[in-house]
Parts: sequence; structure tokens; C-alpha cells
Amino acid sequence: MSPLYAVPGVSSLLFGFASGPDLLRLSAVGVFAWAAYRDLETRRIPNRTWAPLLVVGAVALAWDLLAVLDGAAFQRRLFAVQTVVSIGLVAPLGYVFWRIGGFGGADAKAIITLAVVFPTYPVYYVLGGAYPIHSAPLGVFSFSILSNTVVVGLLYPLALGVRNLPNGEITPAMFVGRPVALTDLPGEYGRLLEDADGFTRRGLDIDALRMYLRWRGRSLAALRSDPDRFRGSLPAAPNDPGDGAIRDDDATAPGDAEPTDDDPWGAEAFLSEHDAYGTAPAELRDGLGIVADPDRERVWITPGIPFVVPMFVGLVLAVSVGDLMFGALGALGLS
Repeated sequence: MSPLYAVPGVSSLLFGFASGPDLLRLSAVGVFAWAAYRDLETRRIPNRTWAPLLVVGAVALAWDLLAVLDGAAFQRRLFAVQTVVSIGLVAPLGYVFWRIGGFGGADAKAIITLAVVFPTYPVYYVLGGAYPIHSAPLGVFSFSILSNTVVVGLLYPLALGVRNLPNGEITPAMFVGRPVALTDLPGEYGRLLEDADGFTRRGLDIDALRMYLRWRGRSLAALRSDPDRFRGSLPAAPNDPGDGAIRDDDATAPGDAEPTDDDPWGAEAFLSEHDAYGTAPAELRDGLGIVADPDRERVWITPGIPFVVPMFVGLVLAVSVGDLMFGALGALGLS
């Protein structure tokens, strides 16, 4: 890595490994490992995950700032530009993509956290070598992490296609989803890839389905055993639907059913009280019609990308290899 991006004047290396600020920043790898596991297993990351890292980032940034004040004018300007781009551009990108529905709330907070913790390139010395190896021209490390995240994320559709190919699942959906047995659907995260007309990218959110089943106090198996009854009734005493996370209490005790003629499946009644991740009544009815079909044994779903997982991989690659795109361009003699 070019010494251009190493902050001058920082305290001597601790344990011959890294400066104090960069050693603090390395704690982010462990936190993101845990967050990636949570995202993969539950699609939920507690808000309390990010606050300690923001404090670490602020302390490391202040430490670097005190040190860089003793450096050359060029280094002060470079440090200022890197910090402004990271916190003033990368962090707001996370918020903007969350507002337009491109990211979940945890994904946006993770990006904002990275922008604060890693505005500049760290330097780690291991076995006589300095890491990361490849750097980007401006040296905004949070941007390199996001760039790596995009590269890693692009491998996900390929992995799905490879997984589906041996089973003969040659369809347009093979690169964005996979088939699951309806008996296993309550234990999955993602979205249906099917509606009444065939494949779709806007099928019912499985979290919303779980919320609806808990609201009714019924399991999916019970719904499938007598779909006509539930299509024409409302629960007399609805339950709290929760947030749709996978739990062990899906088959809660049913309430008495009240007939309804103008609200199939009770979709309007349910969604008038609960947002269910923006699900519309027609979308809920259509999805229920598919999963409650007793003649259907499986359904295609898209599990989506738990975004913090490729972000964690992108972070690990950034700390070790560096910026993958600029590394590849360098190997081709294009940078």
C-alpha cells in the first residue's frame, strides 16, 4: 500500500502491528462478524450493535486528527478530504438508500458506522508485510469496503444458479431464488417469487405471512388444511403479530372465527392495524392463495441478500487485500 494514505505522526506501532487508532478500528471486524451471523440467521440486528462502534470511530478519528496536525500541509488536506468524503458522502448514501427502500434500517446503520470508523486507510504490519495491499486513489477506506461489498454481492446470483442447476431448475428464477417445500416455508426468510400469474419479483414477504399467521393464531399447516374456512372468516380475538421473525410459537392457539363476506382472508382487517412491511391487501390475498393451495407442494422464493454478510466479507477483504476493483485494474496494467 502506498504510504500516501498512512496518517503521519501517529503514535508508534503497538505490538509492532498497527497504530493506536488503527488497532481500535480493527474491533469493527469482530462486531461485523457477529452482525453478519445475526443477519444471516434472523435478518435482524439490534440497534445497540452500532453505537459502541461509532464511539470507537469517533475516538480513532480524534486521535488521528491530533496526530495529523503535526504533519505536512498536504497530509492535513488529504486527511480532511478523506474524512469529509467518508462522513459527508458515504454515510448519507446509506440513509438515502434506506429512504428509497434499497436497504433495510440495519444495512443503512452499518454503512454509516463504516463511514465513521474507516474514513482513511488503516495500515497493519504482519510477517514483514503491510496490509491492505491495494488502495484506491483517493484513499477513502469506507468507499473501498462498499466497492468490495458490491463485488462480493454480484457472486450471489451465480451461487444460486449453481445450486439450482443440479436439480434441473432451469427457469428465469434460478439466479434470484430457489424452490422450497411449503411445509418449510415458515422457517424461511425472503419473498415469494410467484403470484397467480407466474413468476414475479414482488411476491408476498414471508415475514408478512408469519405476521398474518400469528395474528390469526394459526399455523400454515392449519391454513392449508381448510383454506375455504379461513378465506371467509376473521379471527374473533386477533393476536399480536410481532415483527415476522422466525420463532418457535408459530402454531399459537386459534381464536373463534367470525364470518366475513367482503374481506377475503381478513386481509383488509389485518393490514388496517399492522403495516406488515408495506404489504397491500391484494398482495396478501394473492400470496395466501398460493401458499394455501392444497395441491401445491412447493413455492419459489427469493431469499434476498442479507446485506451485512457481503459487507462483512468486503470489510475482511479490504483490511487484507484492499480495494478489489483497483487491485484488478492494477493487475491488468490499467491503473
